[in-house]
Amino acid sequence: MMLLQASSSLSPVQQFYEWHEQFEAERKLTKQKKRRGYFFEENENAIIAYNEEPSRALRDKVYTQFIHYPFMKLAENIIHTFKFYCFDEPYVDVQMEVVAYLIEKINKFDPTKGSKAYSYFSIVAKNYLIYNNNENYKKMKQRTSIDAIDMKRNITNEIVRDDHKESTRDFQDLMVEYWDNNLTVIFTRKKDIRVGAAIAELFRRREHIEIYNKKALYILIREMADVKTQYITKVVNIMRRIYKDMWEEYQQTGAIKYKCSNFKDQNSKYF
Repeated sequence: MMLLQASSSLSPVQQFYEWHEQFEAERKLTKQKKRRGYFFEENENAIIAYNEEPSRALRDKVYTQFIHYPFMKLAENIIHTFKFYCFDEPYVDVQMEVVAYLIEKINKFDPTKGSKAYSYFSIVAKNYLIYNNNENYKKMKQRTSIDAIDMKRNITNEIVRDDHKESTRDFQDLMVEYWDNNLTVIFTRKKDIRVGAAIAELFRRREHIEIYNKKALYILIREMADVKTQYITKVVNIMRRIYKDMWEEYQQTGAIKYKCSNFKDQNSKYF
């Protein structure tokens, strides 16, 4: 990563452009192929320079050339990947709202904390979209005509469905408690424990998650646990087998009895 030198007579953005010129020259010498993606080292360094630059004109220049496009693509990809579609405004307006929010939070990015700009702003964008998507979804439900709802209602089915939802909610609460207590008993590798903790945390937050497609959840787990996909699949398969046993026991007894008492507050170690 580029280091901005405080002793230099050049401003942070000017230093960035000097670094970028050398960076591009070295890339051409090594004959690197065209890169896939949209968020690279130069974009991260541009954000660092932007935050340290006192000149508004230079900030605007580096933003236009190196930051705006990756922010737009990041917003686009997150909207489509996680299917944040509960908005009254056209898609492009939602995309611009996300970018405006990223600009508002750009000065919060601190590279010294070990987070990459892409990961940091992905989380910022997702949190913004999750909140607004959920709020808009509630408003859409409220606007639905009561008469239209009543015409489609089947009271018996609603009662059965509500009972099933309540039972499932109780089971999942017990399951999360089980994993909080037993993760380090079932898994010994740190990577596996982090993945298990991430999965348990998603179940804990399930009331606030609107997207449940496999790809989106794998991305969330991968970012939370900071591991590769193959580690996730391995842990998921183990947890799925235990899940089936727990569900059978819960249906028979209404409880999950096999818990370890020698481990507490697993979740607080990771999230």
